[in-house]
Amino acid sequence: MYQALYRKWRPKSFSDVIGQPHITKTLQNEITSNRIGHAYLFIGSRGTGKTTCAKIFAKAVNCLEPKGGNPCEKCEICLDIEDSKIMDVVELDAASNNGVNDIRGICESAGFTAAKAKYRVYIIDEVHMLSAGAFNALLKTLEEPPAHVIFILATTEAHKIPVTILSRCQKFEFHKIPVEDIAKRLNFIANQENIELEPKAGTLIARVSDGAMRDALTILDKCLGDGKAVTLQKVEKTVGVASREYLLNICEAIFQQKADVALDAVDKLNKDSKDMVLICEELIGLFRDIMLVKSMNEPRTLLNIADEDFQQLYELSKKTELSKVIDIMDTLESSLERMTKVCSFKIEFEMCLVRLCSPELSFTEKSIINRLEKLEKIIADKNFGSREKLESVKQKLNPLKTAHVEKDLSQFEDISTKTNEPSALEKQAFFEMDELQKNAQKMTNWQTVLDVLKEYSQTVAIAFKGSTAYISGQFVLIDAPKEMAFELLRKSSQRDKLRRAIMEVTGKSYKLGPYKKEKKQKKDDPLKKLAELAKDLGVNVTAE
Repeated sequence: MYQALYRKWRPKSFSDVIGQPHITKTLQNEITSNRIGHAYLFIGSRGTGKTTCAKIFAKAVNCLEPKGGNPCEKCEICLDIEDSKIMDVVELDAASNNGVNDIRGICESAGFTAAKAKYRVYIIDEVHMLSAGAFNALLKTLEEPPAHVIFILATTEAHKIPVTILSRCQKFEFHKIPVEDIAKRLNFIANQENIELEPKAGTLIARVSDGAMRDALTILDKCLGDGKAVTLQKVEKTVGVASREYLLNICEAIFQQKADVALDAVDKLNKDSKDMVLICEELIGLFRDIMLVKSMNEPRTLLNIADEDFQQLYELSKKTELSKVIDIMDTLESSLERMTKVCSFKIEFEMCLVRLCSPELSFTEKSIINRLEKLEKIIADKNFGSREKLESVKQKLNPLKTAHVEKDLSQFEDISTKTNEPSALEKQAFFEMDELQKNAQKMTNWQTVLDVLKEYSQTVAIAFKGSTAYISGQFVLIDAPKEMAFELLRKSSQRDKLRRAIMEVTGKSYKLGPYKKEKKQKKDDPLKKLAELAKDLGVNVTAE
């Protein structure tokens, strides 16, 4: 009968375990120094070697001729434990045996000495699945265990285990196995099994297995279904991931805003029966790698890819900004979340790519703010002096963006109390503000806006202390006692913060403007003027 690779090549000694040296070395030292504990807790994700190390430990503590903390694999005890023929080593799957009676049976048998071995070892897998009553039944034995009993608990979810159990165990945390270690092990097994494994194919298997050696061997087993030669294309077809070439083409299309190229790549992947959800996840992972390249001085330590692929990422990272990469990842994450609620994964993914390739089609708050900042930069760089110059630049913009330019032009005409001569555009804005003040109504929740503004900028909020605001149509007109408030609002970044605060409170997007109070000329009081003159002459003036 054929034996699966993960069973056939399961490590039989600590020296065969890969990726967990911090655990295997400690356990070997405990065995050689005869400092063996009574309860161990192995924590880690699937396929990282928890149960394997538990069985090796059970053999090592009972081995008749241990070698440096490792079992000899030749004595009668080692062979019996390996073949599950000994009653002194008991394995219990808590996922299906999680009741009080199951644990009581273990605790009662623990009182008897070992029949053949030195220790009675109880390995309880998925221990977090035990019921509350079962944990309570186990607790007493863990508190006062017999000298010949060792408990090894294994779990993937340590947070579900009661603290009373955790505090009585030696905890060992198993890490996800690095990609390079898995790939090296796969190559070793392939050589032993006469399998032709391409280096890139082994790397892809290691990356897809997500740090689990057992999963990697299972994928390799599936790839052997139609021959001993395992190529990169065969692995991609077996696990259902998109070719890295397709992912890079989609990424390039997003950066160049070529929706047709991205959609063509998705159509070809769909014809090859690729899972759209998995492709979206792979694309998020690719942009995550680009994010690391742009954010770190030494990203190579966190990227589990070949040198050739790293160079491609490095070249891609030069074509965009970090903020753009983050926005793309946010959009892909939102699309991935919506895929669970739509009828067609492909249509949802295509819509997502069109939005990414056409920023003007995105109406999220973040995308609108990005477009406004881009327009502000254009206007600041061009130094417009007239409406004609402004229109000429607008004609050069993408026609799809023209509507947004028209809509957002007033955002840059909001507040301008400059001391130098205003432009014709600014004079027009002030004229409109004067007209708006006639129908302005006081804004009752202005203080709430200022409270929210503190979260964005303490400086701007303090500058507007004691101010009042009025609403007139699409404008919020501000009356601030401090000139510094308007100085801050001449900066686009500060204006955006105030607009966000207003939108968060009112739910509407307003333009900003100054509220000008009419200065009433005070009439001179002739009696007061006469009294002041008399005082200067030294004449004492009384009420009479």
